[in-house]
Amino acid sequence: MTAGSMTFVLHTHLPYCRESGRWPHGEEWFHEAMLECYLPLIRAFRRLAREIDGSLGVTINITPILAEQMADPLMGERFRAYLDDRIERARDDVARMEAKGPLLRQTAAFHLARYEAIRGFYTEEIKADPLKALRILETSGHIEVATSAATHGYLPLLENENAVRFQVHSGVRSHVANFGRRPRSFWLPECAYRPGLEQVLAAEGIRVFFVETHLVTGGRARGKALGGMLGPYPEAKRPVAAPVRIESTHGTTFRAYTVGRSPVEVIARNERTGKQVWSASHGYPGDPAYREFHKKDGESGLHYWRVTGSEVDLGDKLEYDHTAAAEVARGHAGHFHEVVRGELDSYSAGAGEPGIVVSAYDTELFGHWWLEGVDWLEETIRRLAADPDVLLTSAGDYVSAVPPKETIALPEGSWGNGGDHRTWLNPDTAWTWPEVRTRQTRAEKLLREDTPATRQLARELLLLQSSDWQFLMTTGQAHDYAVERFRSHCDRFDAIADALERRDPGLDGLVAELEAQDNPFPRIDPTAYLAKAGSASR
Repeated sequence: MTAGSMTFVLHTHLPYCRESGRWPHGEEWFHEAMLECYLPLIRAFRRLAREIDGSLGVTINITPILAEQMADPLMGERFRAYLDDRIERARDDVARMEAKGPLLRQTAAFHLARYEAIRGFYTEEIKADPLKALRILETSGHIEVATSAATHGYLPLLENENAVRFQVHSGVRSHVANFGRRPRSFWLPECAYRPGLEQVLAAEGIRVFFVETHLVTGGRARGKALGGMLGPYPEAKRPVAAPVRIESTHGTTFRAYTVGRSPVEVIARNERTGKQVWSASHGYPGDPAYREFHKKDGESGLHYWRVTGSEVDLGDKLEYDHTAAAEVARGHAGHFHEVVRGELDSYSAGAGEPGIVVSAYDTELFGHWWLEGVDWLEETIRRLAADPDVLLTSAGDYVSAVPPKETIALPEGSWGNGGDHRTWLNPDTAWTWPEVRTRQTRAEKLLREDTPATRQLARELLLLQSSDWQFLMTTGQAHDYAVERFRSHCDRFDAIADALERRDPGLDGLVAELEAQDNPFPRIDPTAYLAKAGSASR
């Protein structure tokens, strides 16, 4: 009997940023993530697929709004320009660092080599089509591509069943168009659950979704929901109040459960493996040898320093040595393999059956914030695949192969700070929710036929519902930008709605202008907004 199963669940998401600014907020988010994270990961998965026969143990969620941007020709064109610029900066640095010491010179050469390798991979190997590369990996059985709500709307706070169904339905519809098959696994935006969402997922054929640890095990919110996490996003600017405490359900993260009176199953994030990556005090990315994300060269913007220590000021950071960092990453991969085995062995010994470890992370951590994270993940998968007692699997394959033994009634909650909704509903963001709900109600009167105007109205509704705007307002990471983006989508929605109601002769021109700005979901079906669950066109 195997010790158990293992899957990495990688939540891959960025806000819609097409034609919405460059630096410091806007399209550069997408370009950085493509260069530092998404393409290196796809490249690593392709290397592993040539070595490993069968699943890599990766369930990667590509949110529909991110997939739409990956498929957009304009975003591709601008990414290539961004990549060319990075290469030129690195090339200039190779010459500039020649006289500044061996480590700086080696790091400049390292940056240039990896940027040039990514350009070759993107333009030659995958022909500038990352979605096709992911489709091929899924078709071969090496990974599973999961989906999410269309624009990462915070579903529990929409408080409108039509709006919730439309977010989910439009997300699944986009996924089918981009990946050629219906998804089995679903990432609830922000892991935010409220009772009844499983019925919406069931209507779209979803088999399994994921939640934060405390929603299944009970007890105090912990893990990412407790705060103190390393990662690409800053902590909330206000102190976190006491985390929610949930009455124990005696559930475990090592099993899947049927949720309520639905055929949909849920698996919670494994706490121990999550802490090994996310924890500010125990996480791998804080190792002194790893590249320091927050210090950049003043001329090129490239990184030349290492973490050195958590309490070391940026001005005192030591020079980065990629060779030494790579060796540390290999050691951390070996340690993580031992952690996974320990978790599976402990559960199997106590329960008398094999379990599953679900290690869930924001994908953007790997390569972008934690430069060595892609190498760590690749080596970790390689080691786990070589372990005869660990079965690498995807979430969809697992729930298909292992029937659930119990049903669970999940409480409401999320993986946000405190374990509830306060990251998205607080004094800084409370004003946004009446604005959202007013437009959801207005949409019920207008989304009754399929026309260019109603399609654009539906797009703007989905975009203003994105959870990103409240998140950025709360963290202060880009507060003013988020307010402007939220208001702009509300204004665009109102402009189309007003023109529709007035039968304005200028409607066609207005729609054409706004579609040039906001063009995701070309196959969107506005009439699905009022369709009963499960009856919307697919």
